[in-house]
Amino acid sequence: MSDAAETESAVLTANRAFYRAFAAGDFGLMDILWSHRAPVACVHPGWPPVRGREKVMETWRGILSHPPTPPIRSVEPVATVHGAFAYVICFEVIGELYLVATNLFVLEEGAWKLVHHQSGQTERRPGSEPERGDRTIH
Repeated sequence: MSDAAETESAVLTANRAFYRAFAAGDFGLMDILWSHRAPVACVHPGWPPVRGREKVMETWRGILSHPPTPPIRSVEPVATVHGAFAYVICFEVIGELYLVATNLFVLEEGAWKLVHHQSGQTERRPGSEPERGDRTIH
């Protein structure tokens, strides 16, 4: 496996961990996954932007105390990496509800950490049309 493929795989692993924590209501894991050094922000569907680690984690504590039922799933994730910065665009599926999400990561002490999550409505369901664009590793 090339370095670029290994890096992409590491980012996608961090993204999977985020959705595993979300689906399980695991605040401890969620807290570990977010950056402690870089500024963080989050835009939950229908919410105003939340800025700052303390406030962002407060929102996750509330959300994870009642995780979505059925559990949230991430599908069709595509990672783009540029040096120590990466983002994943994917669909979120909660039963019959489909959202599109962007998750931004930074490389922090050898691990990919979230700095931003934004999710919102989408007209397209996963698998309904081919992916446009490509994976990019720089």
